[in-house]
Amino acid sequence: MARGIYGAPVGDTLPPVAKLTIRIDLSSHGAIGPGKIRLLELVGESGSISAAGRAMNMSYRRAWMLIDGLNRCFRVPVVETQSGGTRGGGAVLTELGHDVIAHYRAIERAAAKAAATELTALDAQSSPRAAAGGARRLVASAPRRRSSLMPRRARG
Repeated sequence: MARGIYGAPVGDTLPPVAKLTIRIDLSSHGAIGPGKIRLLELVGESGSISAAGRAMNMSYRRAWMLIDGLNRCFRVPVVETQSGGTRGGGAVLTELGHDVIAHYRAIERAAAKAAATELTALDAQSSPRAAAGGARRLVASAPRRRSSLMPRRARG
């Protein structure tokens, strides 16, 4: 199955309009969002925290810290690891890990479906310049004036 941004199945997505991003703040003082969910999906696919981190252009340490944080958010781990040996270590999603991904993706689909009309309305009102990447050209001939409220830099 083809996947779009954050690993969402392309067949289940709506036409390209303003995008709704879901972050769930857990009562245990943790949070899950599209990045952590994608990391979990990649760990499940690759069997490796290191490979999952590389696929998301992040260091092994960053990926491991995110997984460790997720494991601490729940009563049981979402990812179990085994130490390296002659064939190296590995990581596997637990049943809860699979459930967390499934619940998050279900919430994401339901929210996108419920907000489709409003997202389309917002997108219709957005600037065409923003749709083209939002990049603004800098004009070299007109120097920016310092706001009178901005303090001057101290000179030593």
